[in-house]
Amino acid sequence: MKELYQMSEKDLCVIFETERKGLTEQSAKERLEKYGENELKEGTKKTAVQIFAEQFKDLLVAILIAAAIISMFSGNVESTIVIFAVIILNAILGTVQYLKAEKSLDSLKALSSPHAKVLRNGVKTEVLSKEVVPGDILLLEAGDMVAADARILNNYSLQVNESSLTGESANVDKTDDILMNELPLADRINMVYSGTLVTYGRAAALVTGTGMNTEMGKIADLMNATQEKKTPLQVSLDDFSKKLAVIIICICIVVFGLQLYQGQKILDSLMFAVALAVAAIPEALSSIVTIVQAMGTQKMAKDNAIIKELKAVESLGCVNVICSDKTGTLTQNKMTVTDIYVDQICMKPDDIDIRNQIHRYLLYNAVLNNDSVIQDGREIGDPTEACLLTMAAKTGISEEVIRDAMPRMEELPFDSERKLMSTKYRIHGIPTVLTKGAVDVLIDKITHIAAGNGIRKITEADKENILAQNQKFSENGLRILAFAYREVDESEILTIDEEKDYTFIGLAAMIDPPREESKQAVADAKAAGIKTVMITGDHKVTAAAIGKQLGIFCEGDMAVTGPELDAMSDEELDQVLEKISVYARVSPENKIRIVDAWQKKGAIAAMTGDGVNDAPALKKADIGVAMGITGTEVSKDASSMILSDDNFATIIKAVLNGRNVYRNIKNAILFLLSGNTAGILVVLYCCLRALPTPFEPVHLLFINLLTDSLPALAIGMEPTDKNLLKDKPRAAKAGIMTKDFVIKLMEYGVMIAIATITAFYMGLKTSPELASTMAFATLTMARLFHGFNCRSNRSIFRIKFATNKWSIGAFFLGVLLLAAVLFLPFMEKLFLVERMAMSQAGIIVGLAVIPTILIQTVRSFQADH
Repeated sequence: MKELYQMSEKDLCVIFETERKGLTEQSAKERLEKYGENELKEGTKKTAVQIFAEQFKDLLVAILIAAAIISMFSGNVESTIVIFAVIILNAILGTVQYLKAEKSLDSLKALSSPHAKVLRNGVKTEVLSKEVVPGDILLLEAGDMVAADARILNNYSLQVNESSLTGESANVDKTDDILMNELPLADRINMVYSGTLVTYGRAAALVTGTGMNTEMGKIADLMNATQEKKTPLQVSLDDFSKKLAVIIICICIVVFGLQLYQGQKILDSLMFAVALAVAAIPEALSSIVTIVQAMGTQKMAKDNAIIKELKAVESLGCVNVICSDKTGTLTQNKMTVTDIYVDQICMKPDDIDIRNQIHRYLLYNAVLNNDSVIQDGREIGDPTEACLLTMAAKTGISEEVIRDAMPRMEELPFDSERKLMSTKYRIHGIPTVLTKGAVDVLIDKITHIAAGNGIRKITEADKENILAQNQKFSENGLRILAFAYREVDESEILTIDEEKDYTFIGLAAMIDPPREESKQAVADAKAAGIKTVMITGDHKVTAAAIGKQLGIFCEGDMAVTGPELDAMSDEELDQVLEKISVYARVSPENKIRIVDAWQKKGAIAAMTGDGVNDAPALKKADIGVAMGITGTEVSKDASSMILSDDNFATIIKAVLNGRNVYRNIKNAILFLLSGNTAGILVVLYCCLRALPTPFEPVHLLFINLLTDSLPALAIGMEPTDKNLLKDKPRAAKAGIMTKDFVIKLMEYGVMIAIATITAFYMGLKTSPELASTMAFATLTMARLFHGFNCRSNRSIFRIKFATNKWSIGAFFLGVLLLAAVLFLPFMEKLFLVERMAMSQAGIIVGLAVIPTILIQTVRSFQADH
């Protein structure tokens, strides 16, 4: 069956059961009931209560709840309150983060026009846009937001800005002709689409789709259907949590059994198991990861990368593919004249000489035969026309002065059928028609050519030279306009039939040029092991040319169009995916497919975009990157990161920050787990040796939540190391618990445990209560010192203390908190500690610092050798 853009008006009227005078009110009412309102629908969302409840599904949380209940039955109310407070706080944090990350279609809905003009019973009527139905005749004029998808029946120089849908900023000239070939969305120029803006002309169009059956509706469907992926860190932490929970349960059961076997009471045995569970679970881990990520977002915001979702921060660290939009991200989003061809010479705009008559007439044409303006340094109007004014201004020509001196007498506006624009002026006292337009159209209307030695008849050789230069410009991805003029009689009226017998002036070639910093950023990405892929709605030749300039499109690479991509099977795409560097004339479905293909290969893909058409792919990508300046609200809603300067180079800065954040999080986790391992080993040792419980649950909660949290957060503030960008992206499946990580964790844990057990034995000579206090104080102090070890893999003297003042502050604040617990009378009862002598406090400090001295000595030796 033919597509709508391939059908005749007669066939369309039969299919949609309508006619040129529009629907009757009764028919419109029936169709509204049948098809529903012309609105976008949202998928179902979880309520805040459901999200909050889901936070308690974690197995580690279940263990903590069990520990709190046991503490409550044992009469240890303080521990019960603290444990429940921790659980609820983490659940609230998780709920808030989820709700902030929730996407909606509110911005997409906002693109719908509130009212629309239609023909009903042959009369022009204004209705609410939600009441527009298939079969309506939609009346469009400049300034209207298109209310529904429609096929143009009558076209009067209609131009539509479809950037929100296709991503390309240039206005599209529409037609009412039947289009025969199979075409991508951007080339269906006899169709208009919901949510796009009419910038010029007018038209009558037959509504072919409303609500979710529009192109905008398809995007809404894609957004609703696109599931958010967990980040590599989330996957790694989830996997770690499950394994840790199973290990804790098994050890707790063994410890409980051993205690009973040794003749302990059931409640005492349970409390021993609770102490072990609390020692093993890093209660503050989830909050610390969140806070470290949040601190990373502040750093990124200073570098123009606004992070909407905290989880995106660490994902940036393992991005290995960036699918980047061309217009405005890699390029300047500002058409610029790059070359001029006059008198058979190709030159740069800077070489234009206003004293040369040919050059002067080219400038007259560029400025006068032009509907755009420059106000306060801003280009207003069609980008192709506006760049001509900028070019003229650089030669010293003022558009206002020239336009005041030579007022427009007549005009024939540009339209997509003629591909020409003509205006009439009195130049140097002579009525003159100035015309600009497509080279292939204007060349057949030229009889003379302006040359250095005057005006002469054009030859076939001249035409071949012009067409050859046009071809050369086109192969470099440039957009070309031809300029000509004709001197006419005073009485001659400007009509389409009079667009002939021109004198050729020259050609102007223009392009949206690459950003100066983009080429270096692409090179930096390549050095960091990241492949950059360009995705654009522009033509393949233009996209490939820009890709070559930026270093994206290299020898042996492929450029593929949307229709060519559609023709490929998934297997065919998989085989050539890594060779394709440029995608042109793509649809929203194409963008999702490209991202999905990379993800199936195990890649972590970032996707940039600014239009409505980009939103589903932004949501599908591991990192969706929207543009802060040119981006639509829809794309910003769907993204996880927004570039406030719309600059590709900012993404590379964000990747560096992301890698730094991940490194800091991993170091913070190493710090927390090695400390917890020490606690577990001490509890297990005491259990196996039938010694008294070394810690009360409240001791371990104090360590895990207060004195551990401070150094962990300080580790998260470790400054960025630019050498991180020289590393290849870490594998998405590479978990945190690598072999090297576990060996380090155990080494550090054993050393701290030995120091703690030594203190426990010293205290046990006096009483079990003092033994517990000394073990608690030594473990706390040793972990505070250990914070310096976990800042880096290198010696603290190599990276220097002063580079992270937060770690010094965290250490002294932790010491202050511990001193308050040990020496303030009212804290003794709350934390179940025994008063000790200053000599015993000195022993605690001495034992606590030994593991750090050993670790730093080994590192210094390794660094020197």
